[in-house]
Amino acid sequence: MNKVPASRPRLLIVDDDADMREQMRWALLGEYEIVEAGDRDTAVELVRRESPDLVTLDLGLPPHQDGVSEGLQALEQIVAVQPHAKIVVITGNSDHAHALQAVRSGAYDFMQKPVALDTLQVVLARAAYLVGLERENRMLAATAATTTPEIIGTSPAMQKVLDTIRRVAGAEIPVLILGESGTGKELVARAIHRHSSRRAGPFIAINCGAIPEALLESELFGHEKGSFTGAHAQRKGRVETAEGGTLFLDEVGELPLGLQVKLLRFLQERTIERIGGRGVIEVDARIVSATNRDLLQAQAEGRFREDLYYRLCTLTIPLPPLREREGDIPLLANQLLARYADECKRKIRGFSPGAITAMAQHSWPGNVRELENRIRRAVVMAQGGHITPEDLELSPSNDKSRPQTLKEARELVERDLIRRTLMRNHGNISKSAMDLGISRPTLHDLINKYEVTP
Repeated sequence: MNKVPASRPRLLIVDDDADMREQMRWALLGEYEIVEAGDRDTAVELVRRESPDLVTLDLGLPPHQDGVSEGLQALEQIVAVQPHAKIVVITGNSDHAHALQAVRSGAYDFMQKPVALDTLQVVLARAAYLVGLERENRMLAATAATTTPEIIGTSPAMQKVLDTIRRVAGAEIPVLILGESGTGKELVARAIHRHSSRRAGPFIAINCGAIPEALLESELFGHEKGSFTGAHAQRKGRVETAEGGTLFLDEVGELPLGLQVKLLRFLQERTIERIGGRGVIEVDARIVSATNRDLLQAQAEGRFREDLYYRLCTLTIPLPPLREREGDIPLLANQLLARYADECKRKIRGFSPGAITAMAQHSWPGNVRELENRIRRAVVMAQGGHITPEDLELSPSNDKSRPQTLKEARELVERDLIRRTLMRNHGNISKSAMDLGISRPTLHDLINKYEVTP
């Protein structure tokens, strides 16, 4: 079982039965700071004043103790006031549909009456651990945002990148950024520009691999009116537009050899000629380039000029792939979740423990770009208050790049057996535990571990 954080979490017990509140208080007082409420209004006021980390909420509250409307309304208000709190709803044995409705409305978990206090302790301990983890991730994200807002990362690999950015930003030397697709090469280039003396000037980016070769020369160096069919007016190129600022050449390894010669001339002489032009134009722009290709290999194959390579890479910044950025995945994921949930107007409070595990296990071949796409989709598709592995389309069986071990295969079988047993027993925990030959607390642990909906 996960350990409860060193500082005791604050727990709000909401129940109209004073004897039940007293029983729960004595059972949980050693682990939590306890506050109590017997009705909806008192509960919401205590949430505003005390900001509890955890809430146990009986859905049968006055004046409608025999129904769930008051409890569900209390749930909505608590989630609105304290979205990061973990709420465990307590329902009657016949309230299975209402319990699922509560989970979809933002509850962390639910339990049926009569409450087994040992099981409640397990559920609350896991919830408290998750609260602490999410709080730490938010603090790390805030710290990273105040230091370098363009790039988020606290791993040693990214701290080295950030240190290099700070060192080279003030220099006027060309920089070559190396990294796999999706690692954030343009973000690094923008950070270099923003921290340089050229920050007031333009940042002009061009993807050398995304523009047809016939058009690329005009895009880079511009053209004069009438210089070719369709040239109805004079046009400045990207190099000229970057005057006083930074020119970012993404995928520079895709430049054809003819344009490599013209780019080399600009780097040497700081002058260009537009297509069809006869005058020489001086341009003061810093060059930052990036590639996911091995330029030394391209040199050996005659596809990239050696003299241009050494002009571009006075200093190189290698970017680590996401799988090598230890500890950065939860940090980035929470930042992206906050952004996309706000854009889509979705009340999503975080990631389930299973989603966090699935993200840590995935190899992320598409790096940060893949993480962005998966979380954006998950925010749109999520049905509950937390993102699950299914929302992210992540699971051990979906990650084809990872070999399936005996432990993983055993867990897949175990998860499937638990799901089928719960379905057969219509979500009845006690009967399912009996059929599986395990205790109810053990079944609750496995349900949480495998993110199975009872």
